[in-house]
Amino acid sequence: MKNINIKEEAHKLIDRLPENPTWDDLMYQIYVRQTVEAGLADSKAGNVISVQEVRKKFGLLE
Repeated sequence: MKNINIKEEAHKLIDRLPENPTWDDLMYQIYVRQTVEAGLADSKAGNVISVQEVRKKFGLLE
């Protein structure tokens, strides 16, 4: 993953918040961003399993 300027990205994230955000709004946006980036990094590294494997592991119907 390319290097990003966290401070710059945080400013962009804050600028996209609604006019009167709460601390919870900000924390949620940070959490979502961090989670998506972690998922993309896992995917790029090949740390994935198929839907079929997940269904089998948890005994879910196909």
